[in-house]
Amino acid sequence: MKMTQNRAAAVKPAAAGRMLGNRRWKRLKESLPWLALLFPAILVVFLFNYLPIYGVLIAFQDFMPGDPILSPLTRWIGFDNFVRFFNDVQFWPLMSNTFLLCIFGFIIGFPLPIIVALALNALKSKRMGKVLQTIFTAPHFISLVVLVGMLTLFFGRYGLVNNIAASLGGERISYFLESGAFRPMYILSSNWQDFGWSAIIYIAALSNVDPGQHEAAILDGATRFQRILYVDLPAIMPMVSVMLIMSIGGLMGVGYEKALLMQTDGNLGVSELIATYVYKQGLTGIPDQGYATAIGLFNSVINVVLLFIANTTSKRFSENSLF
Repeated sequence: MKMTQNRAAAVKPAAAGRMLGNRRWKRLKESLPWLALLFPAILVVFLFNYLPIYGVLIAFQDFMPGDPILSPLTRWIGFDNFVRFFNDVQFWPLMSNTFLLCIFGFIIGFPLPIIVALALNALKSKRMGKVLQTIFTAPHFISLVVLVGMLTLFFGRYGLVNNIAASLGGERISYFLESGAFRPMYILSSNWQDFGWSAIIYIAALSNVDPGQHEAAILDGATRFQRILYVDLPAIMPMVSVMLIMSIGGLMGVGYEKALLMQTDGNLGVSELIATYVYKQGLTGIPDQGYATAIGLFNSVINVVLLFIANTTSKRFSENSLF
């Protein structure tokens, strides 16, 4: 009798395990079409985001273009490229130029999409809201080359602003040669191009707000502004926290393309960024790709540190975090 009970007890876990395995296999089969759709995106991310990480090794080598990354002849130099960058006379100007451009852009660019999303959501005419959203989003699809060309048409020596100034008796000024004009032109044009696109995610979050909360607030006598402040804003705060963490994590990740297109001899003192310096060191003149990779890796490490600090701070003071 005891032996029979022991066998039954042993069979039950085995049967339960088989049922669990069958259930997982069935769920996997049902998910195969969606996994097939997801596979191209995973492949692209692997090829362009993870596979190139292998090349980071040249930051620790005396690397020349054409050399194999790993071979018996590879000359490992440790952190010499990093030390060289830290001792470079360009180090502090590059750090300050990049940080100031990014922090001013962040201060203006982060709250702007939130304000726009809240304003569009509060409009009585939903048709007008959709029209405005389309107008605000359209600049996102303008290429950087075209955008800089537009800036030239407006702020070049013979652009619209100078033509108006000259007609009023003023002097023509080439704003691209003025170091003080680079940051305002760069930051404001970037925010103009991206604020509508960035607002989409907040508009999507606002669409999930329960209309009953607004109806209750109206019955309590809340004004439109009070409903935005006490109903809409708290509803999107989790999304705001996540986007804030991601924005801080990429704070120093400004690209080189637009800065390089706007760069002139007159504004070089403020327009030379870490990204443009990496581009010039790694791809122009006599390329020093190991040195350029070390600078880029250093910049990425700063972003990772900022990401962890932002995530830890958000987790401590709220319930929202990335990990």
